[in-house]
Amino acid sequence: MVVAAIKTVIFGAYGMLGHDLQTVYPGAVLRGHELDITDERAVGACIRDLSPDLVVNAAAYTDVDGCEDNRDLAFAVNGEALAYIASACSDAGATLVHYSTDYVFDGSKREYIESDTPAPINVYGASKLLGEQNIVKNTGDYRIIRTSWLFGRHGKNFVETMLHLSKQMDQVRVVNDQVGKPTYTVDLARKTPEIVGLEPGIYHVTNDGVCSWYDFARAIIENVVPCSSAEFPRKAKRPAYSVLANTKTAPLRHWSDALADYLNAKGESD
Repeated sequence: MVVAAIKTVIFGAYGMLGHDLQTVYPGAVLRGHELDITDERAVGACIRDLSPDLVVNAAAYTDVDGCEDNRDLAFAVNGEALAYIASACSDAGATLVHYSTDYVFDGSKREYIESDTPAPINVYGASKLLGEQNIVKNTGDYRIIRTSWLFGRHGKNFVETMLHLSKQMDQVRVVNDQVGKPTYTVDLARKTPEIVGLEPGIYHVTNDGVCSWYDFARAIIENVVPCSSAEFPRKAKRPAYSVLANTKTAPLRHWSDALADYLNAKGESD
């Protein structure tokens, strides 16, 4: 789907998801690092001056382990900035689309629907939850899209990491006790206009199919072996099950089909 009829601004336009949103919204005004979304005045002036119909926020601090070391930055970018963006959207009469994460949940359930109570277990998840809360407080015309395990052609992601490590190591160890849904940024971007057309609220949007990180890796490379999270400690704790159920809209195609398209596109461009 390509949308050109409404005036759109994309924040985080040059990130992994932002690049694919540019294809869906080819006439959009693009804003990247030149706009500091943690600067309330700058955000307000940008939205006021452009007077858009739709603001799509794909800007975020997504380094999960880095968030543990940079807590203030994580909460500023992923949490407090959303109060500024949402308030400015409300003043301008613009719809706000914002992308959140499966990591707002603690992993104690096998799957989560949109109305489940968040309980993040790391700084990244807590900062993203604050962003959700600030949106709800400051505008009524919002679409919060929770998604998970993003991979795409225009940024660092799990697929590229696996391909790189596979060439450097005899065996690549990947955890098999963290379960979720991989999501292709191309598919997520294409789904966004449909969500804009629905009622304000929170939506779970992922590719279909559930797997562990090990299962995902095994679909990418051959020299992968499973390990437990305890054997592969990380700075930030991860939820064991962060499966998002798509209850308000049809899920995207199966992640394995999306991965095949990703790898084919990568092969054609390399």
